[in-house]
Amino acid sequence: MLAPCLLRRAILTVPLVFMVALFVTEPVRADQEAGTAIPAESRPCVDCHAFEFMQRALQDLKKTAYNLDTRTETLLLQVEKRNLCDCVAVNLLN
Repeated sequence: MLAPCLLRRAILTVPLVFMVALFVTEPVRADQEAGTAIPAESRPCVDCHAFEFMQRALQDLKKTAYNLDTRTETLLLQVEKRNLCDCVAVNLLN
């Protein structure tokens, strides 16, 4: 008998509390930003950081390309040397 009465009170009280909370809180205006405002002069330059990041990425790509080029040259020289050695060995046998 007590449970239905408490349930009815809760059903009526919860929306009432939400309505009071809505009226008490101050609405957020469109010109307000969320969080704290940081002045522009103290914020890091996003474009500068992006540019530095891209420069470092380009340098890394250049190093990788150079390393691949050097490795390719080394492998080609090894193949040519092997072919010459095979050629010389075949000529010596004939």
